[in-house]
Amino acid sequence: MGWVVQQHGAIYASEYGWNAEFEALVAGIVANYLRKRQPQWERCWMAELDGKLVGSVFVVRKSKTVAQLRMLILTPQARGLGLGTRLTDECLAFAREKGYKKMVLWTNSCLDAARHIYAQRGFQRVKSEPYHGFGHDLVGETWALRL
Repeated sequence: MGWVVQQHGAIYASEYGWNAEFEALVAGIVANYLRKRQPQWERCWMAELDGKLVGSVFVVRKSKTVAQLRMLILTPQARGLGLGTRLTDECLAFAREKGYKKMVLWTNSCLDAARHIYAQRGFQRVKSEPYHGFGHDLVGETWALRL
């Protein structure tokens, strides 16, 4: 789980100039997942390439009927191989298997590759609002998919 936090901090700082606020947010999400995880309803997938970790994604329980996709990330060397799509598909299959009726996620408008994956899977943006975070003016987006 430390890898997840470290990679989010390093990749988003390098590629988007985000500050340590973002790494702290991810660390909090990971800590909450570890402390309160409900194994029958929540899951994490880690992607490997040539024996090295290159990606991750989480499904957490938001309510009895709503799952939340969280912290999808791929290292630069793992992009373009279909791993982001595969990780997202694993989340959707798991959520459907568990009987969730809806999946939601929160992202930022500048994360084009992730947003493309979500749109391809049928997610729709249901909310968009500007905010200042991670050292920048950003636009946060909530996406949802009926399962």
